[in-house]
Amino acid sequence: MTETIHSTPGTARQADPFPVKGMDAVVFAVGNAKQAAHYYSTAFGMKLVAYSGPENGSRETAAYVLESGSARFVLTSVIKPSTDRGRWLADHVAAHGDGVIDLAIEVPDARAAYAYAIEHGATGLEEPYEVKDEHGTVVLAAIATYGETRHTLVERSGYDGPYLPGFTAAKPIVEPPSQRFFQAIDHCVGNVELGKMDEWVTFYNKVMGFTNMKEFVGDDIATEYSALMSKVVADGKRKVKFPLNEPAVARKKSQIDEYLEFYGGPGVQHIALATNDIVATVRAMRAAGVEFLDTPDSYYDTLGEWVGETRVPIEELRELKILADRDEDGYLLQIFTKPVQDRPTVFFEMIERHGSMGFGKGNFKALFEAIEREQARRGNL
Repeated sequence: MTETIHSTPGTARQADPFPVKGMDAVVFAVGNAKQAAHYYSTAFGMKLVAYSGPENGSRETAAYVLESGSARFVLTSVIKPSTDRGRWLADHVAAHGDGVIDLAIEVPDARAAYAYAIEHGATGLEEPYEVKDEHGTVVLAAIATYGETRHTLVERSGYDGPYLPGFTAAKPIVEPPSQRFFQAIDHCVGNVELGKMDEWVTFYNKVMGFTNMKEFVGDDIATEYSALMSKVVADGKRKVKFPLNEPAVARKKSQIDEYLEFYGGPGVQHIALATNDIVATVRAMRAAGVEFLDTPDSYYDTLGEWVGETRVPIEELRELKILADRDEDGYLLQIFTKPVQDRPTVFFEMIERHGSMGFGKGNFKALFEAIEREQARRGNL
C-alpha cells in the first residue's frame, strides 16, 4: 500500500482560491421523505428542524431537514411531478433508489465561488441567485460533479432561519436523545468508474482549489477477490473532505463494482459521521435497529499489539465490533453500517478521532472482507 500526504492544513486562508466554511447539507432524494425522516430521527438520533411541503406552499415536493450538531440531512421526495425538477427527482429515485443528490458546501461568497469554479472548468447547473424571507437572504449556486451529484454553494451569513427560505420550523418527530449520536460530517465518499478517479481528483484540484490529502493504491488495498483505489481531496483547513474510489481489476466483483451496478453509475457511497463517544453511539443505534458490519474475533486478537492503548478497551471494541487504527498523529475508532436501503448502495460510517486524520488504512482488509461477506450473502460477489 502506498499512502501519500501531499499538503498540510497550515495554508494561509487568504491564499485559498476557493474558501469554504464547511459542509452545509447532505441532500437525499428518497421515495418517501416522511418515513425516511422518521428513520433518521429514531435510528440516527437526529432532530427534525425544518419542513417544506404542501402545507407551506410546496405542491410538488416534500422535504424534511434533520440536524445533529452541525451535521444536516435534507430528505426530499416528489409528491406529484409538474416541473422539470420534479420529474428529474422522480426519475432519479426510480433509476438509482434512495441516494445523495447534493453535497452542499457553505461558502463565504457564493458568487465568487461559482465564478472561480466556472472559470476553471466546472459545469454550471444554477447561476448564483438570491432567496429571501423574513429571516434574511441566502445566495445559492450549483455546479455538477461525478454522476448526477451536484455541489450547491450556499452563502447563508445573512440568514437566521431554520434552513432556507421556503422552509418553516418544525417540531421533532420524536424526542431527541439526551446525548447526540454524532456532531458533524467528517467526510463524504464518492464512487466513480474504473479509470475516472484521477479525472475527478483533478477536477477538485482545479475547480475548487482542493489539495490531495491522502491516496491509497496497491495490492494491500485488496482481498483475495477484490480491490479498489482511493484518493482523498480536501479544502485547505480540512473542513470538507472527499475520498474518491474507483474499482481495480481483481478476480471478482468489488464493493465499488457492486455499488456502480445497483446505483446505476457514479454517486456518493457513504457519509462518515464524527462522534465523541462511539461506544454510546453504537449501543444506541444498535438498540434502534441499525445494522453494522461484522468483524471476526480474530481481528481483535492482535489489535492491541499495533494499535496500542485506546480510550476504549480492546474487549469492548471486540464486543461492539468497532475497528481501530493508529498513525503518526494518533488513533481513530470507526465502524460501518450495512446499506440503509434495499439496494446495496449508500451506507454510513461512525468515526471517533484522537489525533489521527487518516481513514482507517490498517482496517481496509478487514473492512473489505466484511463487505465481501455481505456481497456473497446478496449473491453479488
